[in-house]
Amino acid sequence: MDIGVPREIMDNEFRVAMVPAGVLALTRAGHGVLVEKGAGAGSGISDQEYEDAGAAILGSAAEVFARAEMIVKVKEPLPQEFGHFREEQILFTFLHLAPRPELTDFLCQRRISAIAYETIELDDGFLPVLAPMSEVAGRMSIQVGAHYLEKACGGSGVLLAGVPGVKQGRVTILGGGAVGSNAVRIAQALGAEVTVLDRNMQRLEHLDQLYAGRVSTLVANEYNIRREVQNSDLLIGAVLVTGSSAPKLVSREMVASMRPGSVIVDVAIDQGGCVETSRVTTHSRPIFEAEGVIHYCVANMPGGMPRTSTFALTNVTLNHALAIANKGVVKAMQESEPLRRGLNVYKGGIAHREVAACQGKAWQAFS
Repeated sequence: MDIGVPREIMDNEFRVAMVPAGVLALTRAGHGVLVEKGAGAGSGISDQEYEDAGAAILGSAAEVFARAEMIVKVKEPLPQEFGHFREEQILFTFLHLAPRPELTDFLCQRRISAIAYETIELDDGFLPVLAPMSEVAGRMSIQVGAHYLEKACGGSGVLLAGVPGVKQGRVTILGGGAVGSNAVRIAQALGAEVTVLDRNMQRLEHLDQLYAGRVSTLVANEYNIRREVQNSDLLIGAVLVTGSSAPKLVSREMVASMRPGSVIVDVAIDQGGCVETSRVTTHSRPIFEAEGVIHYCVANMPGGMPRTSTFALTNVTLNHALAIANKGVVKAMQESEPLRRGLNVYKGGIAHREVAACQGKAWQAFS
């Protein structure tokens, strides 16, 4: 099978979907790898490194798409890329389809077999491909939030760590999963006063034991969310419902109750955001102000740390890409339940139940 690796075109998206080690593994398995010229430059990977690993370097995305049977990307296709796709190609990438009906319709119309990184799910609910990007985004969220709290950036001027004689900043984290737990780790290490809210008592118990009471844990209900949001200097939205749109847990009224210059980092924006006032931003224009509060809602946060993110992503995608290339879509899905859960669109229909439900469309089970 010929696997295509185009250059990402989302705003300031410097990740690439394959590193040279992945190219070598695929070519050793008898597959061809077609890499668009300059695709790895943002992650510090040269065309020569790809060639040395066995890839063919092509001059444009159009050439890559025209020759490849499977396209491996980082982010969901943008409208400018739609014209490159051929009928019944395989697409393996982050998709986040629930809030993107137009993209879903396009993939169905082209009968693309679309496998989403973020819905590959183990039996225990763990999301192995999403996890490393969630770790990056979670850790970045505190770093980014601390920056925009600076007065010169429009923030309130609160130092999260505080200093002797001055109270530290308050960080509230909605969600204790991969994003939330990594945000907790960095915020707590900085010395902030940290509260994490989740509906899963096991997650809260784990965090409580891990930090031995140095982090406050609360059940995520409307009363607790309202109270904690109001008192936050930095609010992190780290809510995830696999395959579905994020629930709006923070209302505009709650945002308005925050002190002017407070900061919201809505990491859930990929799935529509968990804050009512959130809207997608980009690395080139990362923030906006609503109700006196700074909002950072960049939909591809890990793209800002491409060297780390690219290698972490290939670590968890390569074996799945190999399985699809070696066996084809049907056999790969039949032999791997986690990979089958990653299938979002197949033979012109929506193959993921939650995506279909969010868009009010029919669900077509894989068979």
